[in-house]
Amino acid sequence: MSVSAARPPESALPAAPARKTLSPAQQALRKLGLVRDIDLALHLPLRWEDQTRIVRIADTRNGDVAQVEGTVVHSDISLQGRRQLKVLIDDGSDQLELRFFTFYPSHRKALAEGQQVRVRGEVRGGFIGRTMLHPSFSSVEAPLPEALSPIYPASAQLPQAYVRRAVQSGLQRADLSETLPRNADPYPHGPGPYQPPWLLADALRFLHHPTADVALATLEDRSHPAWRRLKAEELLAQQLSQLEARRARDGLRAPLLPIATEAGALPMQLLAALPFDLTAAQRRVVEEIAADMARPAEGGEAHPMHRLLQGDVGAGKTVVAALAACICIEAGHQCALMAPTEILASQHFEKLVGWLQPLLAARGRQVAWLTGGQKKKQRSEALALIASGEAALIVGTHAVIQGPVVFESLALAVIDEQHRFGVAQRLALREKAGGHIGGAPREPHLLMMTATPIPRTLAMSYYADLDVSTIDELPPGRTPVVTKLVADSRRDEVVGRIASQLAQGRQVYWVCPLIEESEAVDLVNATQTHADLQEALPGTTVGLLHSRMPAAEKKAVMAEFSAGRTGVLVSTTVIEVGVDVPNASLMVIEHAERFGLSQLHQLRGRVGRGAAASACVLLYAPNEGGRVSEAARERLRAMAETSDGFEIARRDLEIRGPGEFLGARQSGAALLRFADLEQDADLLAWARDLAPKMLKFDPALAARHVARWLGTRSEFLKA
Repeated sequence: MSVSAARPPESALPAAPARKTLSPAQQALRKLGLVRDIDLALHLPLRWEDQTRIVRIADTRNGDVAQVEGTVVHSDISLQGRRQLKVLIDDGSDQLELRFFTFYPSHRKALAEGQQVRVRGEVRGGFIGRTMLHPSFSSVEAPLPEALSPIYPASAQLPQAYVRRAVQSGLQRADLSETLPRNADPYPHGPGPYQPPWLLADALRFLHHPTADVALATLEDRSHPAWRRLKAEELLAQQLSQLEARRARDGLRAPLLPIATEAGALPMQLLAALPFDLTAAQRRVVEEIAADMARPAEGGEAHPMHRLLQGDVGAGKTVVAALAACICIEAGHQCALMAPTEILASQHFEKLVGWLQPLLAARGRQVAWLTGGQKKKQRSEALALIASGEAALIVGTHAVIQGPVVFESLALAVIDEQHRFGVAQRLALREKAGGHIGGAPREPHLLMMTATPIPRTLAMSYYADLDVSTIDELPPGRTPVVTKLVADSRRDEVVGRIASQLAQGRQVYWVCPLIEESEAVDLVNATQTHADLQEALPGTTVGLLHSRMPAAEKKAVMAEFSAGRTGVLVSTTVIEVGVDVPNASLMVIEHAERFGLSQLHQLRGRVGRGAAASACVLLYAPNEGGRVSEAARERLRAMAETSDGFEIARRDLEIRGPGEFLGARQSGAALLRFADLEQDADLLAWARDLAPKMLKFDPALAARHVARWLGTRSEFLKA
């Protein structure tokens, strides 16, 4: 019987359930990620208001948020100036005026003369007496709450009352049974006198409705024992999901890539051809990478490497990547190197071609170039070389992972500036390996590189699923870069400094934050700066580089600067990473107060690459009050005080927090909502210790714990 014949007639099929239409408020809840009952239970207040007590009007002070009761002694609509409802109440101690610029007939009825009302709002004192603008109000007959009133994160489509009802309903329905193992060591109780650990259900109910006697400060700074219970659970869920991701990868297989050390092997040939010696740190990380790619797995070839290579600007990560590629190619496979911008990819390509093309040509193979901006013929030729395997190393942008690209045998993927790539892009690159090894899915070894060092607490937390290699020394010959903070009012002095550098045969970068004029932000744009410098520096070739230029034009501008024919390069941040011109000795960053700390450090790293003394000038423009923001001052101070990338990263984490620092790990997935990596280091250590034991001895409980806290959001760890 055919499959179609086996189907019942259409009339016998049950009707498809009608799709329930969600209300705008329900849709808004989903946008906030509030889908499950437990999501609502974990949607904790931003702050709490004390509505449990009444104060006398006479006892209120200007700026107080107070709750008072009184009798309406006067109520009318004023038409002087802006139309408004004015209500005067009296509680026997003093009077208070209420003003409403938006009001309805129900307001007038509830606030008619003679009514007893309870109002809450910010008190404003003045010559005409105390006033509240748009206070909340209710009848005095309503009982006073016994707990603090929560104020939840919401949106324009979600009234606070609706969120409160939804959260309360979710809290009542959610399964809040314990998922911490009974025999586990208790999580640290934190500073202060010892208190027994809280149950999750008790902690959540308390934080949604704290008792009036609690110190508000302990709720707001999240030091209350109820908060510590939630932080401990959240950190444990994160550590469990990281370990699960690592174990899932251990079930995958990658080609075994043993390092060949005989004289004629490609890695040895490259080492012999390089015009410099590797530093001890570079040799160490090459050994770590080589050991990773040769780590045998049961029933298959190798466990896939999943390693993050971090090193400060100019530490020499590219040559490490080249040696890893040589190990891969020597074993008969292909390597792909992907960079976020065409300029950076082009820099890598030129460097790698110079090092490897002569060695590969002798073997009948080559380095291929692949970007989205290529002409059709060039792209077709590159795709054919990649598919045939003749291209042993493929360098490019995100075009490397797009549909038409078919590898003959991709065994190693190198991603530079990994924080610029999303999880979906990294997964697509890994899927290009295809096939199976010994029945297990096949994927390439993955080496991710970053010049933004990861502070230790982040490595322990968000990168617990990665192996991390660190190049912690710079190659000899790198000159220290002197950093100067200069107010924009001294631009002429900076231009004079540029002229001095040019007279010595040096070159200069001038970086601007915008390309075009903006009505919202009053910044001098790159085009105007380019014109100004051309006028101020007659006889000097001043180049202009920005992201909206065609790829060929950008490449030509960089080639002129690299060759020394351009004295000054005015650029936007497209030169942030990868650009290597040893003769450039001065970097000027316009409106430095508007750049991120990591970005400033990356830009500074473009100079000091040769023997000449180098400097970085941070031009900042105070606002009308002669000040810059506190965060901007912290960034500029950090740049002036240290050139250590690891210290820069630590300060950047302090200023921005982990979510911004990592770009939410480029996935939109959950970062920590409650725990703080610096303040809660003891809880993180506890979670790191418990997670492997829990996965080993009670995997079902571990799965419940992760599902409760992360739902499907742990998927981002797979990349």
